[in-house]
Amino acid sequence: MENRNPNFSSRSDEFDLWELWEAIWAGRWIIIAIAVVFTLGGVTYALLAQEWYKADVVLAPVEKKSIGGALSQFAGLASLAGVDIPGAGEREPVAVLKSKEFARAFIEEQRLLAMLLEGQSFPDGGPDIRDAVRVFHEEIRFVSEDKKTGLVTLSIRWKDPEIAARWANHLVNRLNDRLRTQAETESARNVTFLQREIAASSVVSLQQSMGRVLEGEMQKLMLARGNKEFAFKVIDRAVPPKGRETPKRTLITLVSMLVGGFLGIFVILLRKAITNRPKR
Repeated sequence: MENRNPNFSSRSDEFDLWELWEAIWAGRWIIIAIAVVFTLGGVTYALLAQEWYKADVVLAPVEKKSIGGALSQFAGLASLAGVDIPGAGEREPVAVLKSKEFARAFIEEQRLLAMLLEGQSFPDGGPDIRDAVRVFHEEIRFVSEDKKTGLVTLSIRWKDPEIAARWANHLVNRLNDRLRTQAETESARNVTFLQREIAASSVVSLQQSMGRVLEGEMQKLMLARGNKEFAFKVIDRAVPPKGRETPKRTLITLVSMLVGGFLGIFVILLRKAITNRPKR
């Protein structure tokens, strides 16, 4: 009785490890050639690609001094008068730093439109400030927060390390100036309003309530006038980075070589599979 084992009938259609190694070794020069071509391409790209540098500013949000919890019971009165209770709006500095409106004002002030859009094409017409804001928001300015420490890092990525550091520091100064001026203007307006209302009121209890709110606004006004680092205290100012962030030339070269090697192996195995395919 004839003993037929299906494993023997299919063995001729499969590569074992030795056959794979023989195929790879026989085609080693093809693999090397492909790997060399990919490596040279990676090296060429790494050498010719635009260099980018990143400058970082480490910031600590300034804690606003409060007059305590006495004002909490007058929150309704303050809101009706358009007066902010101290401690409100703690997220505003980070939100403003990330905002497109703040980026737009910075670009217009520094006249950066042409610099930011140099070498880019615009199929829908000529470049305008909206394009510059998009590039700045998506590719140049980055803001990260450390939830544990509360520290905020502003990063500027640009082609020139000196310019990257200068923009980073200037953005922080501009943010502090803007929020300080805004707080000073609002507090001065609120103080004037509260003083007028206190003088016009004949109810002693209401005068006392508004007097406490006025005290808080006076404190905010003094803090705004006397504190240069109003929103953020600079922990580490940006300095021109010595090393580029991209391109990472060593990594690009290694990845190119590996991709070329794997592609060469794939080509050899594919050729072997096509050669050994049974003819019909």
